[in-house]
Amino acid sequence: MFLLDYIVNLSIFSLLVSTPLVIRSFINHKPIKHVNLWVGIYGGIVSVILILLAIQEQGYTYDIRYAPIILVFAYLGPIAGIITAVFGLMARLLSSGHWEPAIIGWIVQMICFTFICYNFKKFTPIRKAILLIAAYIIIYVVTVPIAFNIFRDNPFFHFQYILFVMLGVAIGVLLIESYVKLHRLNNRLSDMYRMVEASESKYRLIAENTSDLIMVMDKEHSLTYFSPSHEVVLGFQCCELQEAKLCKFLHPHDIELFKDTLDRMFETKKSESIEFRLGHKNGDWIEFESRCMPVKGENDDIEHIVIISRDISERKRSEEILIQSEKLSIVGELAAGVAHEIRNPLTTIKGFVQLYKWENGVDEINELLLSELGRIETITSEMLTLGKPQAVQLHRTNVRELLENTLELLSPQAHMQNIQFILSVEEALFDIIGEKNQLKQVFLNVFKNAIEAMPDGGNIHIRLQKAEANKCVLSVQDEGVGIPEELLPRLGEPFYSLKEKGTGLGLMICNKIIKQHHGSITYQSKAQQGTLVEIVLPLAS
Repeated sequence: MFLLDYIVNLSIFSLLVSTPLVIRSFINHKPIKHVNLWVGIYGGIVSVILILLAIQEQGYTYDIRYAPIILVFAYLGPIAGIITAVFGLMARLLSSGHWEPAIIGWIVQMICFTFICYNFKKFTPIRKAILLIAAYIIIYVVTVPIAFNIFRDNPFFHFQYILFVMLGVAIGVLLIESYVKLHRLNNRLSDMYRMVEASESKYRLIAENTSDLIMVMDKEHSLTYFSPSHEVVLGFQCCELQEAKLCKFLHPHDIELFKDTLDRMFETKKSESIEFRLGHKNGDWIEFESRCMPVKGENDDIEHIVIISRDISERKRSEEILIQSEKLSIVGELAAGVAHEIRNPLTTIKGFVQLYKWENGVDEINELLLSELGRIETITSEMLTLGKPQAVQLHRTNVRELLENTLELLSPQAHMQNIQFILSVEEALFDIIGEKNQLKQVFLNVFKNAIEAMPDGGNIHIRLQKAEANKCVLSVQDEGVGIPEELLPRLGEPFYSLKEKGTGLGLMICNKIIKQHHGSITYQSKAQQGTLVEIVLPLAS
């Protein structure tokens, strides 16, 4: 019968110990103020409940109230333990008689428990619990069966009682330690989750706000990840990029090189750099410099390749400008030397040819010689324009007046070739700060090129209008043979001309003059569809 009563006591004790631990696991783990006081009171309530379930034997009351007292002493120290013990003692005295052994045993236990807690502070709670249960057993044996001669002839009863107190302490220690370890594990997992989330947030912040393209590609050349910058740089939506093959966006001329590079990386397992062009949604091609890094998976095989690409279009344009500048410098140095060496003997030769013509009359050969000598003079003058610093005097100039004066000079030539100028001007005043003669030279070059591009005649549409940012735009549209698109980037290069007898220096001089006036000149053309030249100049304040 006693065995069943003890089992019921242990079951209820286990439930009372585990209940606050379970409740605590479901709420926020913030530190509780005055935790020793509250745990001491709760332990006292548990002791009271265990006393209410006490076993009555020949007028004596037996319970396992010392199990929660020992646990509180072991985990929270003497103050909380004594609070729990006071509750237990008061309930014991109120529930039954025989106060003397209960009070004396209680006092001795409190003195011994407090001594152990203060002298073994560095011990773990488990080791403290072992010392406390050992002290409790010794004190119980000395006081109850020996000093007070209570059931001295029934040692099995005492053994059974002590055993269940020990079981109560053991069960309580197991429950508390399990909760503590799970709590620590949960904290570690929470910390790990926070670290992972923070790390993921940082990488997402970098990936989503960088202008570089970050993509992950598998062995089948399919994109398994792409950074949001693809939408901004290439203009495609996420749904258009998902599970797409990168080759779909590559320039046709770069596909073979790209595939060869990737295949080589899967074999050598080494990172490589590559330049290729990706198509924008609007049809343009953007040049990228990419760093490809292989990512190893199981069995040391390459499973993915991370490609980080940077738009180098601006760098390419800067390189082209630098090359153009170097060419201009070379041409300038060449012009400075060659022009002076050529002009003196050229003047002599031309003079003798003219003298021969005067003495012997007009001759076809003489006319041809004079024509070619005149062409040589023109080339020499253009080279001097590039090589020799020009004295520039900037004045306020009306672009409309300058434009009309230039057209008057070219009108006879245009009329002879059945070409008509159609001028459209939005406003009367288009004042700029510039050098009138240099700008006139630019207009003459552009108009002459338009005339020479129309051997069968036609119209040249000239439009002068205001643009944003206080600028004016001069547009010259001819109806000539046009220029193939692939040749447009080379316009303005020294000695590059599409005309049979062209020098290739005219447009180069135009570019230089417009640049000196802080403007820009652009060309748009297609074969057999004419050419559009746009000159943008800043207006005077």
